[in-house]
Amino acid sequence: MSLVRSVLFIFMGSVLGVEVETPPRSYSTQLIASNDTKDASLVANAKDGFLLKRQIYTLKVPQVAGGSILSIKVSWSQKLLYQDGQFSLNIPFSFPWYVNPVAKLLCKKERIQLNVNSGMGTEILCESSSHPLKETRRLASNLGFLYEREVRAWSMNDFNFSYKVPSSEIRGSVLLNSPSMLDIDQREMFCFYLNPPTVNRKKVFRKEVVYIVDISASMQGKPLENVKAALLAALSKLNPADTFNIIAFNENSLLFSSSMVTSSKESIGQAIQWIDQNIVAEGSTDISLPLNQAIEMLSKNGDSIPLVFLITDGSVGDEREICEALRGQLMKRGLKAPRISTFGIGLYCNHYFLQMLAQMGRGYYDAAYDVDSISSRLERLLNSTSSVILADLRIDALENLDSFELYPCYLPDLLSSRSLIVSGRLFGNCPDSIKVSGTLADSSNFVVDVKVQKAKDFPLERVFARRQIEMLTANAWFSGSKQLEEKVVKLSLQTGVPSEYSNLILVENKKERQTSKLEVTDEKTSDLNVKKVIYLRALGFGFGNLKATVDNLPVEAAEPKLHETSEMVFAAASNFCGKLCDCCCCMCFIQFCSRVNDRCAVTLAQLCTALACFECFSFCCEVCGECG
Repeated sequence: MSLVRSVLFIFMGSVLGVEVETPPRSYSTQLIASNDTKDASLVANAKDGFLLKRQIYTLKVPQVAGGSILSIKVSWSQKLLYQDGQFSLNIPFSFPWYVNPVAKLLCKKERIQLNVNSGMGTEILCESSSHPLKETRRLASNLGFLYEREVRAWSMNDFNFSYKVPSSEIRGSVLLNSPSMLDIDQREMFCFYLNPPTVNRKKVFRKEVVYIVDISASMQGKPLENVKAALLAALSKLNPADTFNIIAFNENSLLFSSSMVTSSKESIGQAIQWIDQNIVAEGSTDISLPLNQAIEMLSKNGDSIPLVFLITDGSVGDEREICEALRGQLMKRGLKAPRISTFGIGLYCNHYFLQMLAQMGRGYYDAAYDVDSISSRLERLLNSTSSVILADLRIDALENLDSFELYPCYLPDLLSSRSLIVSGRLFGNCPDSIKVSGTLADSSNFVVDVKVQKAKDFPLERVFARRQIEMLTANAWFSGSKQLEEKVVKLSLQTGVPSEYSNLILVENKKERQTSKLEVTDEKTSDLNVKKVIYLRALGFGFGNLKATVDNLPVEAAEPKLHETSEMVFAAASNFCGKLCDCCCCMCFIQFCSRVNDRCAVTLAQLCTALACFECFSFCCEVCGECG
């Protein structure tokens, strides 16, 4: 008996690759350039390999014999979460009981190896860990841990680890990494970062905040309710010296006030009432008008930080024109220009447009791809980016080099609850230390010497590949540069990080005749000992969906469903399957199938097919009867 298994992986980052070993065959994902695909419809019509709610990756492995033991290797990258001076890492490490082999008892061993390198050259304080880790190495900012244990059952808890790098002052570092021989860019790669103090917190800037909220019809229901909840939480945390305003927009814009208002209890109470009465989902989407209104509303002078938050789930046709006009306005204002942070909801908005706005506005970008994560992610963005402690940063030494490229292209402000991290490429004689200058909340100048050190065992090109690819893609979209697109493709294939211009494929190899890795072009696949190449769904965001925005399709409509695979599934049979599942767990049924012989399995499959056909016939009769 041959089964088709769907393998699910839970992530909080980027999927880099999957390898599956079965007794007769092996499967592996590989990246190819989109231009190397002869038939573009193979990718456009691909049903397998997709992200569910952008955190669960599902991949169908064909022709797996019942009772087989699978060996699965998954590679992915994810960001560390920084909050209240603490770095934390959460990795999925929980396994349901049904992944255990049912044919025989096997010795099970769990093993976690963790290496921590803060790059700061100072002592690391471990805060917490979900598993008992044994320290194997301690060299100042470089620690090693190991967890290894024989267990009767797989772990039911995710792996969590957190640590602090305590400091009473703003501290930073520059890490340099020489390119490899295969690197497409032979300039040195660098990472510059500043950490806010973990004790003796610096004073935050007084702020002027304008919240721009999309209230088009597609936001109806939970999306808008979650946005309102995050907005109310942000208003409650404003300081009395701050000022704010709210602009709700669809094809028109609706202002809470014609000018900025102080954050008194009375005005916040009025804003809450205004939100309940006026933030109602209806109409279409126009971003240009409310964005211009917000920028003009903010003062051009004073000691406050002007902030704009744009929240939308839609795409508009004049996005490049908006970016071009915004760049002109921000250049005129210089250091007094407002900081623009953006938040995208769902997959219909153009996330690269929103990233470009945040880059130009020296702000931050975040997104929620499913409805359930809107409130938490948006509230985190609003709170963290509102606490500026060091503004108008400059790194003069790097800017005077022979060649210098920065991601993002403009330096954001340093926040009290988030590390400032930028990366890039440089060519020239980099000094042993550089001076970083900025302005503190009390209007005094701030200068710190940041040490430059070689990152010998720190793979910067892989750590920051996703950030570099996304920012280059945003610039390629904005400029329409084919050269930048080609650069993204080469970087994607070099680092293994998917992009908008590359695609994942699943390659099946027979074990009896091992072959070399698949070349990136379709022309050469026929020369290899490859039984099948399956084109997988694109893992990128895309560049927005104008038609879906005009039609006001809800956020949920863009989310792929688990049943959307290459196998035809009749919705009419769902009633029968639902009743069957009420009586028998699906995983119990799979385990039962793994024990039966082939002849019994064929008979059982024929019985299920017949019952499903009866249900389909019944469904057709009901539909025809209603239509008649």
